[in-house]
Amino acid sequence: MTNSIKQSGAEQDRVYIFDTTLRDGEQSPGASMTLEEKLQIAELLDAMGVDVIEAGFPIASNGDFESVSEVAKLMKNAQVCGLARAGAKDIDRAADAVKHAKNPRIHTFISTSPVHMKHKLQMEPDEVMEAIAFSVSHARNHVENVEWSPEDATRTDRDFLCATVETAIKAGATTINIPDTVGYTVPQEYFEIITMLRERVPNIDKAIISTHCHNDLGLAVANSLSGVQAGARQVECTINGLGERAGNAALEEIVMALNVRNDAMPQWTNIETTSLARASKLVSSVTAFPVQYNKAIVGQNAFAHESGIHQDGMLKNNQTYEIMTPESVGISQTSLVMGKHSGRHAFREKIKALGYELGDNQLQEAFTRFKDLADRKKHVFDDDIVALVDDEVAKGADRVKLVSLRVIAGSEGPQQAMLKLEIDGKESEIDSTGDGPVDATFNAINALFPHEANLQLYQVHAVTEGTDAQAEVSVRLEEKGKTVTGRAADTDTMVASARAYVSALNKLLIKREKQAPDSLTA
Repeated sequence: MTNSIKQSGAEQDRVYIFDTTLRDGEQSPGASMTLEEKLQIAELLDAMGVDVIEAGFPIASNGDFESVSEVAKLMKNAQVCGLARAGAKDIDRAADAVKHAKNPRIHTFISTSPVHMKHKLQMEPDEVMEAIAFSVSHARNHVENVEWSPEDATRTDRDFLCATVETAIKAGATTINIPDTVGYTVPQEYFEIITMLRERVPNIDKAIISTHCHNDLGLAVANSLSGVQAGARQVECTINGLGERAGNAALEEIVMALNVRNDAMPQWTNIETTSLARASKLVSSVTAFPVQYNKAIVGQNAFAHESGIHQDGMLKNNQTYEIMTPESVGISQTSLVMGKHSGRHAFREKIKALGYELGDNQLQEAFTRFKDLADRKKHVFDDDIVALVDDEVAKGADRVKLVSLRVIAGSEGPQQAMLKLEIDGKESEIDSTGDGPVDATFNAINALFPHEANLQLYQVHAVTEGTDAQAEVSVRLEEKGKTVTGRAADTDTMVASARAYVSALNKLLIKREKQAPDSLTA
């Protein structure tokens, strides 16, 4: 279905996908990523056909600059974009970061709404116009592809908005992005804004119009599609709708809406839709932001049917209650396929089918944990294997490793944890008490590996159903402004908790030398 749409769709109906998961998505509190994690996500985005990857805000920190630079070097097909404010220093820094990309882009912006100009910029409209002309032309001196955004465009005076867009295009902007920065607009209004720009800006034909909609009213996807119907041909979005506050338009929802309803919307994208589920799982794993069960396209229940009426209809014809197939987005129809009698070869093929490539050592470790899990768990589902393999991949070359844990808990205290860690190759053990088994476990880790990080989040949820389900634990630590999240899964909640805490500590060790990026909007 996807391929036929790509082949038959007119070029003027192509919609370019601009993914900002690594920039706007990372601005979600607690969603910061390491360089290695960003590269892993970027490679998948590139492989699945994303047209533009906004890899970060280079001026924010050395870490963000390095991330954009390394993504630029690695990408094979996608344009790589760096964000910059309207100043020369920002733009020069962005240019240095994307200079190794095959097709670099600089995205520069400035606020244009009355409330932003008065209270945020403290600038008059004519000063803003001068800044637009300067920033875009300065960026164009560095790269051919310059994108410009009027921040808070949907609350900007319409006449002024037209004037700013015309100025930006005259200065050399090749893409004009119209951000609904605070998620304020509604579909009809956004349609009218895009239509107005196409009708009133005399040089609008020299630039691609882009959408960038936030989800504060739950309308980000609807507004983006409304913009496409009005003539926008680029959509800025994120995997899982990740982003600050209520998030951004979800890439997977935009792509599948255009794919499934091509009869109503003849526009098309170049995205390989069978990679959507894998991308969703990867971003969720890296950020420790769980995907809501009823999330469109990639949620756990997106293709689940419990109602007897629905089940009866599905048994007769799956089109009675499914408007797309699970396979079209990379989700397997059957989850229960592995058990304790499965061999290493079957396990290797299974994880390949789930989108993973593991080295021999990682494969052996994951297989050993799978066999242990299969002995303890009646049914092993795909989600169990995904959680297990993600946990194994996250370990990498950790300095701190969990060797063993034994916990004494119950109504009669004190609760006690007997813990053994391997730290830089040397094993140490300790007994510790606490206010509950989790507190005792974390106290033991802190005693063996002292640090000053504060625990910001401890979250547990079941990967699958049943009393033998794996517990998936997320732990967020903060130290001197640096935030990291560790994640682990195990049928024993205390073991998963210890592994998640240790994972966070290992990430903190990597990140200690890096400066956290500033919060920014666009």
